[in-house]
Amino acid sequence: MSISMSRYQWLLVALLSANFGVVFFDRNVFSYLTSFIQPDLNLSNFQIGNIASAFSFSWAIAGLCMGGLVDRFGRRKRMLVAATVAFSMASVLSGLASGFAWLLGARLLMGIAEGGIMPITQTLIAAEVPHERRGLAQGITQNFGANLIANTLGPVIIVWMAIRFGWRNAFFLAALPGIVMALLIAALVREPARAAPALSAGRGGFAAALADRSMLLCIAISTLLVAYLMVLFTFTPLYLIRVRGFDQRHMSWIMSSFGVASMAVAFLVPGSSDRFGRKPVIIAASLLGLVLPLGLLFSSGRQLVPLIACIAVGAALSGVFPLAMATIPSEIVGPTRTATALSLTMGISEILGGVVAPSAAGKAADLNGLGMTLWILVGLVAAIIVLAAMLRETAPAALARRRRDAH
Repeated sequence: MSISMSRYQWLLVALLSANFGVVFFDRNVFSYLTSFIQPDLNLSNFQIGNIASAFSFSWAIAGLCMGGLVDRFGRRKRMLVAATVAFSMASVLSGLASGFAWLLGARLLMGIAEGGIMPITQTLIAAEVPHERRGLAQGITQNFGANLIANTLGPVIIVWMAIRFGWRNAFFLAALPGIVMALLIAALVREPARAAPALSAGRGGFAAALADRSMLLCIAISTLLVAYLMVLFTFTPLYLIRVRGFDQRHMSWIMSSFGVASMAVAFLVPGSSDRFGRKPVIIAASLLGLVLPLGLLFSSGRQLVPLIACIAVGAALSGVFPLAMATIPSEIVGPTRTATALSLTMGISEILGGVVAPSAAGKAADLNGLGMTLWILVGLVAAIIVLAAMLRETAPAALARRRRDAH
């Protein structure tokens, strides 16, 4: 039987997707401004990587703490509004940075503010959207707004603002959308009813969630995905400018092609997983993801079309994020531990992938050139494919087909 979503459920998905797009926009501002900030503040590639790592560390700690608080106390809406206002203020502090230490501190504060937003957001979706449509809803929530606002419009808008007004004012202007989103969430989102604790699923916290092998695999895959994204957005803009010879404006258009393609992926990959199963769709999308780093490595010259095509095909990997971080974990643990499970996948992946990868990639770039960061991306995607092959299927439609076939 076809399960449809109500008007409020679509409104919730659209609003929370837009909010996470603003979150990711603010997160990516630093990556797209590195070519402006680096010479002004005299930063090395290693320091650039450390700033990105510090942000991921504070994001991860906040995410780990927030999941348990949400499952215990509720109050999702109030927490989401407060966090949205806080990360906007942290963007202002980034624009005031006078050196490495100040910028590092500002990004740490922003990570603390932003870290709990996605666990809260996806628990709101899980509480309101039918199980049979959850893959699509969570995929749109985590991917569509982020790719439209942060990855498509973001590079073009941020670079334009930096060229026209300076990189500091770009940070100041980036704070405004968050205030608008906080007001909209306060006015339009309702607090969902809390799930009653189940005897079989309501206890155990982190330990119970980690008892499932597929949960551990989701954490590992999420870790590799975060590492991939952090390395991609931190160093690919520098690679395009310094190695391939593009100017900052053309770099912004090339990077925005990732967001354009990922908007379609936000529907296609999670939506396909609702029908065909989580595991085969993750493997297929990851195989396509190899095209991006390999295409950048083995194409030559400054022709835009081949580069954009490689990035567009490779963007299929972005559709795996909500499946590994939210959809499969929520299907494993059930409604009473959803926020705990999501904070585990998002928090641990940010600590291990987001903290370690940018610093390591920055060091590799200082020693062996920026092209080494693309080989790191190849290795990360290959590892994702291997781990995905070991996942247990959790999609309701795929499991129902198996039961029918068994009879």
